[in-house]
Amino acid sequence: MDKTAQTIRNTVNQLFDIDQDIQLSRPDSQFGDFATNVAMQLAKPMGKNPREIAEQLAEKLRENSDFSDVSVAGPGFINVRIKDSSLTEELEKIINNPSDYGKSKLYENKIVVTEYSDPNPFKVLHVGHFYTSVIGDALSNLVEYAGGIVHRVNFGGDVGLHVGKTMWAILKKFGGENPAGLSEIAENDRSEWMASCYVEGTRAYEDDENAKSEIIELNKKVYQFHIDNDHDSPLAQIYWTCRQWSYDYFDSFYAKIGTKFEKYYPESETSQIGLDTVLEQRDKGVYKDSDGAVVFVGEPYGLHTRVFVNTDGLPTYEAKDVGLSIKKWDDYHFDKSIIITGNDITEYMKVVLKSIEQFKPELAEHTKHITHGNIKLAGNEKMSSRKGNFLRAVDVLDITAQANEKVQGNRNDEPVLGAIKYAFLKFRIGADSIFEPTESVSLHGNSGPYLQYALARARSIIRKLVSDNSEFNSLSDNYTQYERDLLFKITEYPHVVSQATIEFAPHHLCTYLYELAQVFNRFYENNKVIGDEREAIRWHLVDAYAVVLSNGLQVLGIPTPDRM
Repeated sequence: MDKTAQTIRNTVNQLFDIDQDIQLSRPDSQFGDFATNVAMQLAKPMGKNPREIAEQLAEKLRENSDFSDVSVAGPGFINVRIKDSSLTEELEKIINNPSDYGKSKLYENKIVVTEYSDPNPFKVLHVGHFYTSVIGDALSNLVEYAGGIVHRVNFGGDVGLHVGKTMWAILKKFGGENPAGLSEIAENDRSEWMASCYVEGTRAYEDDENAKSEIIELNKKVYQFHIDNDHDSPLAQIYWTCRQWSYDYFDSFYAKIGTKFEKYYPESETSQIGLDTVLEQRDKGVYKDSDGAVVFVGEPYGLHTRVFVNTDGLPTYEAKDVGLSIKKWDDYHFDKSIIITGNDITEYMKVVLKSIEQFKPELAEHTKHITHGNIKLAGNEKMSSRKGNFLRAVDVLDITAQANEKVQGNRNDEPVLGAIKYAFLKFRIGADSIFEPTESVSLHGNSGPYLQYALARARSIIRKLVSDNSEFNSLSDNYTQYERDLLFKITEYPHVVSQATIEFAPHHLCTYLYELAQVFNRFYENNKVIGDEREAIRWHLVDAYAVVLSNGLQVLGIPTPDRM
């Protein structure tokens, strides 16, 4: 598709000295492989009849060796058909270099930092963290597939009020600063125990003024642990032990879903950088003093005002994000920083980045904030970790495993993980979505297990074919309709991957893989492969189909089983 568009663009430039973007569509196959309305786009600026322009373009395009047919339809649509020999060249590329087919140079040698998941220690992982991890992995894979050097990082609040709330509840349970009490908490219960402490502390903070004051003081003490490097006092021992419990819990879950981070940035590492930067830039007029706090006034930029240093002199989340941006820049000197979060902080991030733009414009310019909606089960209210009524990340795995056992008769990890990831990825990033466990594990319809089964089926066919079919001397330049339909669909893969990468939209790849599997099913239903006189060429088609399907699933982070 990209090559065809470029050919038409070059021809327009050659004939009319106009550089025109070319949009291609897919007409009914009887008319051709691609159609373009470029002649109608050129009609007004050229002052000519679009049909006349189309005929002139078509005449020139017929000279191109890649096209077997070029025709003009209606008021000026141009239809082109690719020669079978050109499709064969693509087929050979796939078979000769399967692992690289579809890769591009969109991010060649570019350094890209992707930050996602971002759970807070002392709290439990919920479905939003699961979703963001899946999205972040897929986008990171797409950038790597385009030649980028990707650094996956994670950011979380190991300091802040939520820590004070949890620590307050822990002290109440232990009757004071008693680190020995931690030994009573079983390893498998640690994350849930801390989550319950957070809920208890949050309720106390909201309902009890004395508890609120105590929590605020605990919050200050936690900051001081980092400043003083205190690991030995009884309270500090509780803090550092529970923080490590959280990290161990995070690592365990990420390993289950195939996510791996290069670096974890705790807020304690970015707080001081952010605080120092905000205070320094306040003196230069970027931030302003306001009723004992330090703020960024966003209204002149069409935004709103936010506090970056509170009245206690502590950095807020905003200042910590300033510190994080600077830390990432210093660590990687990135060409692009991609931050993936829920859409509830869209306006918040606009203010943070606008403030950074005033003193480090290159940092803000190279930062891309991608947001998503909420993920929930049908009928669930919006989750809230404050209320303790949220859907945990592990719950999603368990519920889907139960659905898979009911539908498929097993709890295998590969189809369960494939079901969840595909269900998360198949919709455009941004809107809220409902997760349907039973639908997600179905082997029929637009699901991850359907595509995994399609791949396993293709590999099974390949295993049954004779080995000497790997020679290229039987490649065809005269395909049957079903063969050609399949090969043509296969060769769309590079364009789709590029589109998904440019738009940060993995759902394009999901849609394509599902359509590809459907085209293959029609091919296989109407063409005998094993034992047919065209077995050799069909072997290559099945092989190329399996290569592209496998490559696409791997980019999405979905397991690619040989058998199901």
